[in-house]
Amino acid sequence: MNYLMVALGGALGAVARYAVYNAAASGKASAQLATFVINATGALAIGVLYVVITQRGGLQPYGQQLLTVGFLGAFTTYSTYSLDALRLLEQGQVGTAILYLLGTLVVCLAATWLGVSLTRQMF
Repeated sequence: MNYLMVALGGALGAVARYAVYNAAASGKASAQLATFVINATGALAIGVLYVVITQRGGLQPYGQQLLTVGFLGAFTTYSTYSLDALRLLEQGQVGTAILYLLGTLVVCLAATWLGVSLTRQMF
């Protein structure tokens, strides 16, 4: 059953990522910005879920697998983040690549911390 929950969550997360990416691509946003937003919102969500799961016992194991491993695992994207950075480097945009790499790291850590902190205050 855990595999089914991971598969279902993964399918939903992948579709959600595809939708966000396409929405950004259809506007003026860059692919890197779409990936950045996806990863930052995923980091915020994992912070919230961490508190709900570990400190509040608010999710059953199947729900945990569906949301964390499945949905967020497929929604967030380290591989695309890495490829985006590599493409920027190959295009000679070293400063932008470094800002993208470090900015994503800092923002995602801050978003996870924010998710944890706000959720702890709420419960």
